[in-house]
This record gives sequence, C-alpha cells and structure tokens, in this order.
Amino acid sequence: MPASLQEVKRRIDSTKKTRQITSAMQMVSTAKLSQIQKHATSYQVYATKIRSVITHLAKSHLLDSKNFGTTNANDSKLNTLGMLRQRPVKTTGIVVITSDRGLVGSYNSNVIKQTLQLIEDNNRTPDDVAIIAIGGTGADFFKKRGFNVAYEYRGVSDIPTYKDARPLVEAIVTMFDSEVYDELYVCYSHFVNSLTSEFRAEKMLPIAAENMGYDDLAEQADSNYSIQYETEPSEDAILEVILPQYAESLVYGAILDAKTSEHASSSTAMKAASDNAKDLIASLELQYNRARQSAITTEITEITGAQAALE
Repeated sequence: MPASLQEVKRRIDSTKKTRQITSAMQMVSTAKLSQIQKHATSYQVYATKIRSVITHLAKSHLLDSKNFGTTNANDSKLNTLGMLRQRPVKTTGIVVITSDRGLVGSYNSNVIKQTLQLIEDNNRTPDDVAIIAIGGTGADFFKKRGFNVAYEYRGVSDIPTYKDARPLVEAIVTMFDSEVYDELYVCYSHFVNSLTSEFRAEKMLPIAAENMGYDDLAEQADSNYSIQYETEPSEDAILEVILPQYAESLVYGAILDAKTSEHASSSTAMKAASDNAKDLIASLELQYNRARQSAITTEITEITGAQAALE
C-alpha cells in the first residue's frame, strides 16, 4: 500500500476513534442534563416560594435598612442584617460561575465576555473589582489578567446539592460585612433550552426591594393596600432566618442553572464534534477510495504495457 494511502487510512481510523469518544461524551452529558433538570424543576418550587416571601417583606418595608438602626463589628447579627446595609460603592464584587474543564463549546467564553462587559459598563477597573470565582476556568482567566480573585471554589459536582451553596454564602456575606466589596453581582449562564442559553447578571447584595422584581402574586395585590405583618418574636429574629435562606437560594439557584446550561453546552458541543467527525470520515473514505482506484488503474496499465512489450 502506497505511503499516501497508509496516511489516509490512519487518519480514518483516528477520526473514527475520536468520534466514538465524542459520542460517548455526548451521551454522558445528555444523561447529566436529564438528571439536573429534574432537580432544577423541583427546586424551582422552593425558590419561587422564598422569593415570594421576600417580595412581600419588601412591600411591607420590613427590608428597609432604617428599621434596624446601625450595627458595629461586634454585633452578632451583622452577618445577617448586614446584608441589608446600603453604603457608597467603592468596590464591586462579582460572582462568576464557569466550568472547571473545557469541551463545553462557547459556554465559558460567553460568561467571561459578558462579565467583562458588565465591568466596563459599570466603569470599573481591575482595582475596583473583587472576583468570586466558582469554577476553575473563570478563576484562571481573571488571575492572569490582574483581577483580585478574593475567593475561588473549584470542583462543583455535576449535580450540585443545596449544601454546596452554604459555605459559599457564608464566605460571600462575611466578605461583604468586612467591606471587601460594597455590592455584589452573580453572573452566570441561564439555561433556556438544550440549544439556547443566555447570560444573566443579578444583584445579590445588598438585599433591597429595588433589586428584585415583584412576583405575579405581589403584582396582583391592590396597589392601595399596604401589606403589614405582626412579627413574633421580632422582626430581627425573622430576618435572621429568612435572609440567609434567600441568599442561599440565589447562589444555589444560579449554580444549578449554570450547571444545567453547562451540561447542555457540553452535549451540543460533543454532538457537533461527532457530526464533524462523521463528515470528515466520509470525505477521507472518498479520498481513500479514489486514491486506491487510481493506484489499481496504474498497476493494471503497467501490467498491460508490460504484456504488450513481451508480445
């Protein structure tokens, strides 16, 4: 077999093996996507409810910071009620959720690109931004470009659990109380469907009524009706419980949504790679058959010519 035919044959075999790998990865990503969608659907019920509660508290003005006076660094309730504190913005914190690995198409690049655009739109420089990176890709990217990566979390499971969000929320709120940043955005890729995702940037801290859209239930309430609550044992005690749950729901919801989008992007990317490999194999096989036919024709011509010479 001529050297050129051997090279084409090796490329065909190599591409077939690559296609087997990408096809297997596509099936794995599709299975993970199916599993995480079930979790996301059930969690959405809780997230909607906790958001409805916070919305009603906002409309009743229980979230107004003026209701709580001032706190100091020794106040044991700082980590909770501190989430309501409004102060001049010197540093902006940004939670960036990316993947730990590649092979997810444009998933990571879209999130990073839009996050950089958010920083530019807010007239921020690397010195004015504190990055909280969830996922190794985002952490490595911003470190290389001179941003302050105040916290990074790698190794998020393929199907994140609610417990994954708790240490993140504690670290995020502690840094907010310590004035590492004065406001916080959560940036991630929102899952729309298996083929489409969109970038989202939600303001998480400080918690305020203007940072959230009132849900349908709240919008249906009479605008002239003032929602009031009688609290037991106290407003502070209620907020001590509800505010951490709301913060955890935001972070966990964003992680769950981003992971869903990641699996969808991975499945789509691997399907595209498998389809491209299939097309390449067909092209190489056509090239191989033509070269082989040409070689056979040349051999027959040489044999015929030799026979004619002998006669």
